[in-house]
Formats: sequence, C-alpha cells, structure tokens
Amino acid sequence: MFKRMLKSYDYSLICAIILLCSFGLVMVYSSSMITAVMRYGVSSDYFFKRQLFAVIAGLVLFIIAAVFPYKVFAHQKIQKIILLASVAALCALFVFGHVAGNAQSWFKIGGMAIQPGEFVKLTLILYLAAVYAKKQSYIDQLLTGVAPPVIVTVVICALIAIQPDFGTAMIIGLIAFCVIMCSGFSGKTLLKLVLLAGIVLLLVSPIIYLKWDDILTPGRMSRFESLENPFKYASTSGLQIINSYYAIGSGGFFGLGLGESIQKYGYLPESHTDFIMAVISEELGIFGVLFVIVLLAFIVLKGFYIARKCEDPFGSLLAIGISSMIAIQTFINLGGVSGLIPITGVPLPFISYGGSSMFLLLTSAGILVNVSMHVKYSEKKKKREPIPSKGVKRRQAEKTVYL
Repeated sequence: MFKRMLKSYDYSLICAIILLCSFGLVMVYSSSMITAVMRYGVSSDYFFKRQLFAVIAGLVLFIIAAVFPYKVFAHQKIQKIILLASVAALCALFVFGHVAGNAQSWFKIGGMAIQPGEFVKLTLILYLAAVYAKKQSYIDQLLTGVAPPVIVTVVICALIAIQPDFGTAMIIGLIAFCVIMCSGFSGKTLLKLVLLAGIVLLLVSPIIYLKWDDILTPGRMSRFESLENPFKYASTSGLQIINSYYAIGSGGFFGLGLGESIQKYGYLPESHTDFIMAVISEELGIFGVLFVIVLLAFIVLKGFYIARKCEDPFGSLLAIGISSMIAIQTFINLGGVSGLIPITGVPLPFISYGGSSMFLLLTSAGILVNVSMHVKYSEKKKKREPIPSKGVKRRQAEKTVYL
C-alpha cells in the first residue's frame, strides 16, 4: 500500500515547486547582494542565507503536509483550534505587534519577524473548505448554509485591515470569494448573498465616510496617482515603478546576464522582495520571466485540475483555495511590477524574499500535493477493482429493490 501511495504522488507538481524555490534562491542572492552591503551594512549573502533557511524549513513543512492526510484538517475540533488561534494571533498584534511598512502586522521574535496574516490565508482556506463541505446538503439555505462562514471571513479581513494591511485583507477576501463561489450554491442564493452584502455595506457606509481620510491616506492615494503617470511623481511614489520599467526594458529577450543588473544598485527599492521580477527581467530577459510564469501557471492549473478530479468536496475546495491564493498573489505582484495595478507589497510566490510567505506557500503546496496523491490513488484503486458480471449486477439490483 505504501509503495502504491508513493507512486501516486504527482512528481511533476513537486518538481515545479522545487524548481521555483531553487530559482528563487539564486535570484534572491543576485538581487540582494548590493542592497545588503550598501543599505543594511551586512554581508552580501545575508538575505540569501536567511532565505535558504526559510526554504529548507519550508520544505520540511512541505514534506509533512504532503504525507499527512489532508482529511484530518476537516475535523471540527481541529478547525476550531486553528481558527481561534488565528483570530487570537491577529488580536495580539494590536498589543505585541511590531510596526513595519506603516502596519502593525509582525511579531518580532529574536532576529525573526513573523507575519500572522500570511498564515491566516491557509487557515481560512481550511476553514471554508471544511465548513462548506459539511453544508452541502443545505448549501442553498442562506442564513444557515452560506452566511456564517462569510461573516467569519469579514471579521478576519476587518482585523487585518485595521492594522492597517489592506493588501493582505484584500487577498484573503479574494481567496475566500473563490472558495465560496465554488462551494456549490445556486444562482438564487448568490443573489440573496449579494443583496445581504449590499444592506451591510449601506449600514456601515456612515462609518466608512467618517474614517475615509484614515482609509485613503495621501500615501495610498499617491499609488493611484502614480499609476496613471509615474514620471510625474518620479522622486516620490513613482520611483519604484519607473525603475521597474527601466529594468524590464533594458533586459530585452536575453537579459544583461545573471548578476549584471544595474537597477539593484540602489535604484530599485525592494529589489529582492516585491520587485524581484524586474531584476529577473533585467538579468535574464523575457526567457527568465517566462520560466517563472510558466511554472507558476502550471502549479495553478494543476491545482484546479486536482480540484475537478477530486470527489471529496473538502479536498476539492481545498485545492481551489490554494490554487486561487497562488494565482491571486502572482497576478497582484506582476501587476504592480508592470504598472498594471497599484503597488500593494505582495511577494511573488516561491521567488521573493520572505520567510513567512515561504512557510505558508510550501505548507499549502504540500497539502495540494497530498490531495493530488489521494485523487490519483483513488483512481488507481478503482481501476484495480474487478468489474462485476451481469449476474452480480442483477443480484445487486434485486437486492436494492427488495430493500
């Protein structure tokens, strides 16, 4: 049985994930070596070593998640523990949180910084997948079937938005939206949900109006202004996107060569985190960019394929949530780097520097691999089962009628 399960793993998916992490390590070193020395006064391999530790630790979590049966997460007690721990961590940020990037979103533990909001993404996926899988028999009942998990999602997004971290709150909301929309309720229930959301929005609109200046600060407003014409704000909010354009434009088809980026010499802020794709484009050209995009697209599409093949509602919704998370973060990061959407500070999955993000993504990917393994193993098991003869089918039919 163990050998059959090993054969059931999707090794193409595993290879794509490992390839991205390995490529990410190379590009983190290349894009951060100058920043580490010039800006932070540390050794050139400082960020590389920290990212290497995050990848190794993340791969341990990946292996555990890939081997550990995903159905255990559907148990009600485990769901309550995970959800309550996540909410408690978000609430604790307001007391013990560390401020970075104008948001109180981090816990500082020694030399490490942990962002609970990253892990809440997976927590919410697990919760929504488990709850909606259990509610399939009454999924079209708005107040008992659809609405309660939506309320939990809104509360979690509100706790993150208050930090304030609107980027993470928006991503979590979009991930939840994808899972909820695929949960199986009818169009009539969707219409009721939209009407309910409209009523709630109408009720809270006075609060939004009073707090509008706090929500749309000059700093956030400048991101929208620089999106239209970044060269008008070249010394302020348009600095990142302009230097991103220079990096992408100078890369061409084949790039300047690995390690030969000019923009990472202090011109492009956050070159090893949010704007690492600009450095990839500059050094490796369009082929380096396509390498990353194709691998990420393969993982996302494979995840949706797994969701379609999975007969277990929990596993299917889980695969949809994880695939949607990777797709949404990829789109937002690439959209910000290319000037398609405002910059939100979202890392590129499996590539950008960041321990919390790497832990989350590799753990999530491990769960996706585990779902894939169970799907493939179930399909092989069905094929091995003998096809009943006509006589057996007739006796089974007679027995069913009799019962």
